[in-house]
Amino acid sequence: MVVLSQMRAGARDMTPIRVAVIGGDGIGPEVTEQARRVLETLSSAGLVSIGFTEFPHGADHYLETGETLSDESFARLRDDFDAILFGAVGDSRVPDGRHARDLLLGLRFRLDLFLNRRPVKLRAPALSPLRRADEVPIDFVIYRENTESLYGGIGRLEHEGTPDEVAISEGIASRRAVDRIVRLAFEDARAAGVRVTLSDKANAVPHMYGLWRRVFGEIAAEYADVPSEMRYVDALAMEMVRSPERFGIIVTGNLLGDILSDLGAELIGGPGLAPSANVNPGRHALYEPVHGSAPDLVGTGQANPMAAVLSAAMLLADHGAKEAAQAVEAAVDAALEEGRTTPDLGGNASTAEVGDRLCSGVLEAIG
Repeated sequence: MVVLSQMRAGARDMTPIRVAVIGGDGIGPEVTEQARRVLETLSSAGLVSIGFTEFPHGADHYLETGETLSDESFARLRDDFDAILFGAVGDSRVPDGRHARDLLLGLRFRLDLFLNRRPVKLRAPALSPLRRADEVPIDFVIYRENTESLYGGIGRLEHEGTPDEVAISEGIASRRAVDRIVRLAFEDARAAGVRVTLSDKANAVPHMYGLWRRVFGEIAAEYADVPSEMRYVDALAMEMVRSPERFGIIVTGNLLGDILSDLGAELIGGPGLAPSANVNPGRHALYEPVHGSAPDLVGTGQANPMAAVLSAAMLLADHGAKEAAQAVEAAVDAALEEGRTTPDLGGNASTAEVGDRLCSGVLEAIG
């Protein structure tokens, strides 16, 4: 399924795409390096024009300087770049995870990257745990609201450290935030000719998810030509396993989207094949693989770069370089078919060797 981008319409005019690169922690720098190599290969071939600027932010930078993300760096990321290519964050040397919150969550909230778009596309049926994977197409997208729900850090502890301790976390849903992501989901579903499914838990959390249901129903009435439905999240999770082919776009809140996205990643072969985009259409965008920093894999050559490379393909597509994005996807598909993969997907190639194959693959794809 193709979901039309709301970023830049039309063909590429070869205006350079200005990309900030933040490798972050763990395997983040290793996989973003391979994504950058693929993009540079396309640029050298004349299919797209891209300029890169590296930013040092991550655990190493924080431990050396005490700085998570400076105001100067944030202003540059906000004003001087078309997109951010992000690796991963998370390092046990920073036990409170402060640098990770300021970097990833900070950028999501401060840049108002309200749409977390996570494609769930099965590229190699043998990699799926589903026994009918060779018969059933899996090709849908999860639209996760990225700025509200329980992720705002609103809450408190009462009677801390006593037997009567109570932890309270507050989930937020605003009509403005729900309206804009649901409306975007319907617009993209209309363009792609697919169904929109709302995932919520309104039967157990009536205030927050009741608002989602009401807004979804109102917008569905405006888009009468677009098939739509509402599903409680537990039933939807089961249906993702039983009948994944029935979904087009699933739109949901932050917490539920986080969980469903990981389930979706496992349906298609694991997080090594799961890209994502965090966007405010027409304004800001951050692209990242959904896997973590995987510190046990650092330096082993076993980190799978495909999710980072597919995230780079999303970057290209969102910025009008459709042909280049298709070449990247074709290269990934060819490598999977050949078994030229890292150990997590059953192969014996190193991170750099997979990167080599993807670089040659994009050249083959464009002829």
